[in-house]
Amino acid sequence: MSETRPAGTASESVTATTPSDEDVVERVRAGDVELFEVLMRRYNQRVYRAARAVLRDDHEAEEAMQEAWVRAYTKLASFAGRARFSTWLTRIVLNHAIERDRLRRRTIDPAAARGATTEAARSAEQQALDEELRRALERAVGELPEVFRTTLVLRAVEGLSTAETAECQEISEETVRTRLHRARELLRHDIEERFGARLRDCFTFGAERCDRVVAAVLAHARANVARER
Repeated sequence: MSETRPAGTASESVTATTPSDEDVVERVRAGDVELFEVLMRRYNQRVYRAARAVLRDDHEAEEAMQEAWVRAYTKLASFAGRARFSTWLTRIVLNHAIERDRLRRRTIDPAAARGATTEAARSAEQQALDEELRRALERAVGELPEVFRTTLVLRAVEGLSTAETAECQEISEETVRTRLHRARELLRHDIEERFGARLRDCFTFGAERCDRVVAAVLAHARANVARER
């Protein structure tokens, strides 16, 4: 991975010295478990952003992405290559995050949830005045309804194409366009006008956190290999 690219950021292209996703998958399947780290470093940013778009919480998103990577590793044998690895992976992440969010909603005490919501609402205006731009944008995006929020994060924040976003969410490209348009309408006009170009800086997943998730998932993978021997 290039020293100038942040840890966890997917590469836009594969050079002659960089193995493709498919090559890495085949080598991991053949027993080179440590090489799974290449895929994690390549896509941790996208995985985190997809999970956080659904869960709206840093800690929850980090736990969800770790569990999603474990799922992806255990299901690697079933990856048939009919879709891009990145698309297949993003579907796993989104499905797991949605499952986790539904479970969380069922187990949270309604009174506590109402109290947390009220407290967040009381502090939102004050935070908007003194928090940095990135936090203001994250908060605005986080308040969008889930279907619009997820589409916006994948398409505008992560930078996927309309086709890739549609494939990841298993919806039509027209639905992606409609949801994206609606999401942008719901964002406050002044935030989008002033700070739209900074969207790609939101929900970053830095080196230390990336290292933590990689270490945890690789430990699971090594233990899995040891059990099979």
